[in-house]
Amino acid sequence: MVISGEPDSTAMDAKIVLLGPPGSGKGTQAAILKERLGFTLISTGDLLREAVRLQTPLGIKAKEFMDAGKLVPNQLVVDLITEKVNSLNSGFILDGFPRNIDQAEVLEGITEIDVAINLDVDEDELVDRLTKRRTCKECNAVFHLMFKPPANEGVCDKCGEDLYQRSDDTEMVVRNRLKVYHDNTFPLIQHYEAKGKLANVSGRGSIEDIYHRMVRVIDTL
Repeated sequence: MVISGEPDSTAMDAKIVLLGPPGSGKGTQAAILKERLGFTLISTGDLLREAVRLQTPLGIKAKEFMDAGKLVPNQLVVDLITEKVNSLNSGFILDGFPRNIDQAEVLEGITEIDVAINLDVDEDELVDRLTKRRTCKECNAVFHLMFKPPANEGVCDKCGEDLYQRSDDTEMVVRNRLKVYHDNTFPLIQHYEAKGKLANVSGRGSIEDIYHRMVRVIDTL
């Protein structure tokens, strides 16, 4: 498999699970791989919204739980993933699934995964990234002091109102989120490592640097 990394690259055949903690940039990288290399990006949230919008049988069932303010049952999510994967004739990236060993084993019953790419970023850097997000009190526009700073410190570019730090962006909350992620996902990382299908990719540096590291991993499949 040869990958040029250019925007006009043809669709890849690889089946990839993308892992990474909050703040690692995996959503950004997944979107770039989709745009440049033609991968189908599968996220559970998008699948649910699409199924509800199209009023598919699974979407109708999911909407009943969502309207009642309940979590969509795990089996329904699995059914959506199965339906989507079975409809594809090209490679894909799974973002947000599997989240645990049980889901990984279910996935293996659906299709064979070629590689699980884990974006590896030091916890202190993740905290630094996540605590620098700022939100507009008036229009809810989101800025980042490192990656997307406002033109004037503390002031929204769009409406001129004050920016603030959301309660879930404070260091204590962020570190707790990272602990929950680590506790839930570390066994999953070990699972793919034991199968010889784990690739750790450094999530430090520029978006382009990280992208090319991921491309090099995919190029070896």
